Amino acid sequence: MSRAHDLCAAAWRKSSYSNADGGSCVEVADGLPGVMPVRDSKIPGGPALTFGTAAWSSFVTAVKDDRLPRG
Repeated sequence: MSRAHDLCAAAWRKSSYSNADGGSCVEVADGLPGVMPVRDSKIPGGPALTFGTAAWSSFVTAVKDDRLPRG
């Protein structure tokens, strides 16, 4: 069962890979125990996905280690 999280006061930060023009990137919000909210920086009022912190950490590590399949 999933639980809704109040993200109204979330402090969002852009990916360090974001370009100077605010190009295609994601934002994450820190400080919510147990979850990592993620959203599209081009649509700040749009939906956000939340991932468990362990799952998010595993994903980021896999990206950094280039272990994800490419389509």
